[in-house]
Amino acid sequence: MTEKTGCVWLIGAGCGSADLITVRGLKLLRQCDVVVYDDLIDSALLAEAPREAKRIYMGKRCGRHSAPQEEISRVLVEQARAGRNVARLKGGDPFVFGRGGEEAQALREAGVPYEEVPGISSAIAIPAAAGIPVTHRGVSRSLHIITGHTAAGGLPEGAEHLAALEGTLVFLMGLRHLEQIAESLLAAGKSPDTPAAVVSGGNAAHPMTVRATLGTIARRTREADVRPPAVIVVGGTAALDLSGTVEKPLAGVRVGLTGTDEMARRLRSALEPLGANTRQVERAEVQELPTELDFTELFRDRRWLVFTSVNGVETFFRRLGRERVDLRRMSGCRFAVIGAATGAALERHGILPDLCPSVYTSEALAAVLTERGAGDVVLLRSKEGTPQLPELLRGRGVPVRDVPIYTVRTDTDTAEGAKEVLETLDYLAFSSAGGVERYFNLHGAVPERAVCVCIGSATAGALRARYEKPFLTAPSISAEGIAEAVLEHRRAGVPCKIDKK
Repeated sequence: MTEKTGCVWLIGAGCGSADLITVRGLKLLRQCDVVVYDDLIDSALLAEAPREAKRIYMGKRCGRHSAPQEEISRVLVEQARAGRNVARLKGGDPFVFGRGGEEAQALREAGVPYEEVPGISSAIAIPAAAGIPVTHRGVSRSLHIITGHTAAGGLPEGAEHLAALEGTLVFLMGLRHLEQIAESLLAAGKSPDTPAAVVSGGNAAHPMTVRATLGTIARRTREADVRPPAVIVVGGTAALDLSGTVEKPLAGVRVGLTGTDEMARRLRSALEPLGANTRQVERAEVQELPTELDFTELFRDRRWLVFTSVNGVETFFRRLGRERVDLRRMSGCRFAVIGAATGAALERHGILPDLCPSVYTSEALAAVLTERGAGDVVLLRSKEGTPQLPELLRGRGVPVRDVPIYTVRTDTDTAEGAKEVLETLDYLAFSSAGGVERYFNLHGAVPERAVCVCIGSATAGALRARYEKPFLTAPSISAEGIAEAVLEHRRAGVPCKIDKK
């Protein structure tokens, strides 16, 4: 019997932060078996796919090594024919110069079911983010979107008609040919005083907006060293600046994130409402480890189960669910956590932690457990966890079983896509000692202009061993603590709790 063919969803992910995807696109992403994605999507969207979903990077950006379009289409067909539902994530809208039409044709010819899910096109979203409306009453009553990708020899036939239009002209993928585009419009009769703008935004590595006239835009853009991808706007609306007026203290600040999707989500929730632009430059994938732990041991005697991270809690309860363990049998266990977020994860599974020290450190937890006269302790955590906590407990005479239940590995595709972003960062956030090691193994060094921020003393110790310059340590071990450190440093213009050791 032939296995049922899966479906491919051609999803427009919008331009910019992950929350610009449509509700329908997000719903389908959360149901997929495979994600095939491009350069310009927000990497936060990868965390929205199911944990077990396969993630396939197929970057396609002009001027950089990328998979040929034929190869991308082949992968979509291959994955669907294997019975998998595929979320094909594309920046902007798939059918607006996104080659979604080519992929749809390939899927149709292969007999693979597909559906296009519209997204917010860069032709509209990128100018809007810079305060440029593509239409405006009394200024522009029409919008014309043109590819600039093949404009090396000037605009295609009909340039004189484009020049005569009173509406807004938007050129996509035309930065390399900006000079030829401007010259063609001028030669066709467009006034050199016509307002024009070049906007590199969304998830571009080097965001920038240049405003000028059609006669000067090529020179001004060259002087500003604007890099692709960028949108070219020609017409009266390019002179408008309707940028939002809500004040955000970290507006324009770029923060690089490291760690797991869960940690990145918490950091985004803390930083982005303040206006920060975040980008995950090191993404750690959590992988469950096989363990010889016999769960019946946990039910026989009264003991402490200790979790130091959200990932430890989630991995533990996933295994309990898979092995159909009745939680009522764990009534003899007591639970200890480090950190409010870890405690909240435990609560989501219906268990209130018996112990969470007021100071979120291994030293504080070891001290309180000793004061409570803890008997046997089972530490359920990452394979990469530091030996500090078990050593402290054993030094105080507390029997400890250190059980690594998960490990983390770096998603190299995310790291490769982030290399161009590194030099633009203002801050680089580290949320674990392991994250420090993974980052340096990947990227080798901290960008010259970036200020590092560590979540706590253990992370700071790991960074201090690899990095000689001063850095910040958060006032509390949490995503909110990292945001507070960045905010205080930015406001004061001087180091906040800076580590110079």
